[in-house]
Amino acid sequence: MKKNKKYIVLSILFVVPLIFYIFLQIGTHNFGKLPIVTKDVIDVSNINKKYSFKDKISVVAFLGNDVDNANGEIFNLNEKIYKKFYGYRDFQIIVFAEESQKAQIDKLKNKLGLYTDLIKWNFIVASKAEIEAIYESFKTISSLDLKGHSSKAYLIDKEVALRRGKSTIKSLEKTKLFGYNMKSVAELKNDMIDDIKVVFAEYNLALKKNNSDERRKNSISNEKK
Repeated sequence: MKKNKKYIVLSILFVVPLIFYIFLQIGTHNFGKLPIVTKDVIDVSNINKKYSFKDKISVVAFLGNDVDNANGEIFNLNEKIYKKFYGYRDFQIIVFAEESQKAQIDKLKNKLGLYTDLIKWNFIVASKAEIEAIYESFKTISSLDLKGHSSKAYLIDKEVALRRGKSTIKSLEKTKLFGYNMKSVAELKNDMIDDIKVVFAEYNLALKKNNSDERRKNSISNEKK
């Protein structure tokens, strides 16, 4: 009887980790990556050397020359996206506005700062031509409006590539999301949050794989010594 119990315990100790490992490998193998729309978009560092898309997961918005009318969109982005991810080390939000909007940007930052830590909010003022060049490098199916504004927020990965999501909202389930509508709380909450998580998960899995490969190489190297 004691022998049987011993074998059962040993079996559990051996089999359970093995099953967990198999499921982990299956999950990793079947993990769905978020599609890349455009590689090598123009980096924000071309406008302002203090900032870069590289090595960051960036949410990017374009407010043009009428910041006051876009306040509601920014507050939606703040509540549904920024507050969810600002604690992530490699996360940032980049907002472009035209140079004529410096005072309006300061007012917006003051409002946001009343109840938000702005450490990962980056507001960049630039010329209309510079902002349009950044946007056009995304190569989406839409354009900035006459005020240089877009109601969509865009997702740029660490390799400075634009990513595309897929809507989970039933009425839009066949829609490819080249950007996320900041006026739609549902789209930000249901789609953008999940898609940002997917991109973070991609990099975490890649990092774990690289670390595992490195340990394996070191182990083989040590065995040969």
